[in-house]
Amino acid sequence: MPGLTLGDTIPDVEADSTQGRIKLHDYIGDSWAVVFSHPGDFTPVCTTELGKIAAHAPEFAQRGTKLVGVSCDDVQTHKEWIKDIEAYTPGCRVTYPILADPNRDIIKQLNMVDPDEKDNSGKRLPSRALHIVGPDKKIKLSFLYPASTGRNIDEVVRVLDSLQKAAKHKVATPVNWKPGDPVVISPSVSNEQAKEMFPQGYKTVELPSKKEYLRFTNA
Repeated sequence: MPGLTLGDTIPDVEADSTQGRIKLHDYIGDSWAVVFSHPGDFTPVCTTELGKIAAHAPEFAQRGTKLVGVSCDDVQTHKEWIKDIEAYTPGCRVTYPILADPNRDIIKQLNMVDPDEKDNSGKRLPSRALHIVGPDKKIKLSFLYPASTGRNIDEVVRVLDSLQKAAKHKVATPVNWKPGDPVVISPSVSNEQAKEMFPQGYKTVELPSKKEYLRFTNA
């Protein structure tokens, strides 16, 4: 069975969590969502990551985005671990649920299994995976990191801004884009359409090819 990829509907997994029983599609509702997995509780990189995600929780909430973590340990272990997470990142509160996956069923469905890492009993561990899911429950973006490398949560917020802007307007974000920077108009939009869609105007970059495909606007 091929793994989940962009455009696929995220499986409607159901599991116990630190906030009770959760069915993923119901939990997401009409929101965007960030679903992220971690190799294990009480591990150093994961502890730093979950604290940083918790610290950014208000920013995700402003963007209409729900958070849900996945780790292969049980709910009670998660709850004990949260104390360490909040202590390491002062002022943060883990207000998002962390799913329990002791049988490794969820990480298989969500394409979050590390190909190499195993626990002491030989069971596969979760990779450091993250899916951004739209209100249509489809995967819009995925990050896949090895256990040794922590994610950049500022980058997660940045790409979420890009995805939401692209979903609202027929635009794309260029290299190193950040909110407030100009965006590029989709090639599917004609110049005539662009004039109507972007009354604030746009700038076409002159290129050796003479093709007018690189059009910047503020949206």
